[in-house]
Amino acid sequence: MPVVEELDSLPKEAEAHAYQLFSEIEEKGFDASRVVFRHIEGKLWEIKMNLPGTGGYRVFYFTLEGSTLLLLHAYAKKTQKAPKHHIDTALERMSDAMKRGLK
Repeated sequence: MPVVEELDSLPKEAEAHAYQLFSEIEEKGFDASRVVFRHIEGKLWEIKMNLPGTGGYRVFYFTLEGSTLLLLHAYAKKTQKAPKHHIDTALERMSDAMKRGLK
């Protein structure tokens, strides 16, 4: 669970804030007010959030049948555009998940 490992490695305040944001997403879905959802390519999307002490933070995901989000990859934003290696990691994990039958 690479996203959980990444979030758990954050400073405690940032980690707690991230999990609060995910709780809001779980409650309100795409109407969550403190995050932004952005399409990357194909089925790949990102959640944009600001975390205390880390600034911009991004989590790539894709939506499974219904409304379940499969979190693929997370990273601290340091550049204007999403770095290609982060997108490639997320796409590879999405491909692996789909090969295992998750769609």
